[in-house]
Amino acid sequence: MCFEDEAGQPLRPPKARTWSRRGRTPVVSVTGKGSGRVSMAAVLVIRPGLRTRLFYRIHVYHGRRNEAKGFGEADYMRLLCAVHAQLRAPIILIWDNLNHHVSAVMRAFVIARDWLTVVQLPGYAPELNPAEGVWSHIKRGIGNLVACTITQLAAIVRSRLKSLQYRPALLDAFLAETGLAVLPQPP
Repeated sequence: MCFEDEAGQPLRPPKARTWSRRGRTPVVSVTGKGSGRVSMAAVLVIRPGLRTRLFYRIHVYHGRRNEAKGFGEADYMRLLCAVHAQLRAPIILIWDNLNHHVSAVMRAFVIARDWLTVVQLPGYAPELNPAEGVWSHIKRGIGNLVACTITQLAAIVRSRLKSLQYRPALLDAFLAETGLAVLPQPP
């Protein structure tokens, strides 16, 4: 089973708690310049009896003219094909109702692949998608971080996602947070 979700992060960091000396209000200066954005897509793979795995892709938008602002259908298709190539097994994909996920192009892609079965989540149900925990963890980790450029932010996000790949217990905790139970099939 694969859970897919996407998120984005502009140069302005998410608000987070911090500390300072008593009586001194901490101030984190953030530049208002730039319209860049780091878009992230992740697939959380859960197989009973095996460790939980994380696959991800990052798209950096620099704010240039005629540059794609985020992921398109082709990007999602390449991500799914890469996951399938790594797993070498049929995929049950669970994702939300993003317009790229339900487009005619994506439906044709899903129909043409016998190894891919898609299940749509209800309208707005982030509590059912363990991939949402990935974004919560990443954004909590970059809270109050001041990146000077969009390239620097992308490198930080990429490094945090890469480190998550080596923490299967944490990935399992994201699944446990949803309350969903994945049981092995009887032989």
